[in-house]
Amino acid sequence: MGIVINLDRVMRQRGISLNELSERVGVSVVNLSRIKTGKVKAIRFSTLEALCEVLDCQPGDIMRHEHADT
Repeated sequence: MGIVINLDRVMRQRGISLNELSERVGVSVVNLSRIKTGKVKAIRFSTLEALCEVLDCQPGDIMRHEHADT
């Protein structure tokens, strides 16, 4: 399974739109959308830190690791 992104859930809980988050974090809407949908291969720590700062959360609130069933 790998890394699962929960950015949309955290955004919903905080009542923040993609456009507002983009402005406050300083990352384009397109790049945030890619992060939100899990279509990225990497995320900079500075971006993750900015997301956590704006959303008042921990990295584990935004993403988690799921083990594949064996």
